[in-house]
Amino acid sequence: MNSTATINLAPIALFVFKRPDHTRKMLASLAANPEFTHSPLYIYCDGARSESDLADVELTRKIVNGWNHPNKKIIMQEKNRGLANSVIAGVSELTEQYGQVIVVEDDLVVSTHFLSYLNSALQKYKSSQQVMQISAYMFPVPEFADKKEAIFLPFISSWGWATWDRAWKDFDAKATNWKLLLKNKEARVRFDLDGCYDYSGMLLRQMCGEIDSWAIRWNWSVFRNNGLVLYPPISFVKNIGFDGSGTHCRRNEFHNNDICVFLGHLSYPEKIEISNPEFELIKKVIQNSSGSFTVRLLKNIHSNIKRIIMNMSNRADG
Repeated sequence: MNSTATINLAPIALFVFKRPDHTRKMLASLAANPEFTHSPLYIYCDGARSESDLADVELTRKIVNGWNHPNKKIIMQEKNRGLANSVIAGVSELTEQYGQVIVVEDDLVVSTHFLSYLNSALQKYKSSQQVMQISAYMFPVPEFADKKEAIFLPFISSWGWATWDRAWKDFDAKATNWKLLLKNKEARVRFDLDGCYDYSGMLLRQMCGEIDSWAIRWNWSVFRNNGLVLYPPISFVKNIGFDGSGTHCRRNEFHNNDICVFLGHLSYPEKIEISNPEFELIKKVIQNSSGSFTVRLLKNIHSNIKRIIMNMSNRADG
């Protein structure tokens, strides 16, 4: 992996809420990265949603306040903003100030190569307009065990990632033209990774107000701009939040992987294009873990679209 000794290190945005144990583990894993103490650290602490959250919120804040870091800034919210609003605001603020940002949440732990990988990739592709995100996560693909080159894929990751101001400027919180997915089957199939994952259903639920996700809107923004995301061949991050402690903590088997113990040199592709053979392997992992997703999708898509169109019509009439 390329040295980051001469690289202008990106700021780290850490979003925390009410998981003190997870937050402590997250910070400890970041601290094991040599670049950590030299990187600006911004910790965004969301406010409690109810009185039942107060104790854990305060304990989480005590942990981040007490964590030793030479360039740390803590941003505390009195009221609950929600993760989506927090991430959108924080990433917008830091990309505008620094031109780039590394983003983590309190339910992750990262490898000792996490910051080196992200900073090196940010530097390499900073002027490559089609590259819109760097992901530190990779699905558990057995064929990638000995792979040493990062790859490009056409969808985002929300678990340990980085981006630039030039790319985040294309983030569209309103998901403009999202109804294209209702009318254009080809676009819907592509957005759903050739029918492997129901991203279109997530976006429809977002626009109907059933969920509040920054990630699905970011995925749509990248899709609409024909953007690509760099992924490592093995994962530099693991989600430890599938224990019922988080706001969004439904387990998917294709997320059930371990952080790599990385040995050797990781290379970055010179040609910016989808790595199709690897993409096919990843789609198989996703599809195999999703069970009968295609059957469920075909069964529910008509009723979902009808319901959402009716809801949107009712809003317009109101």
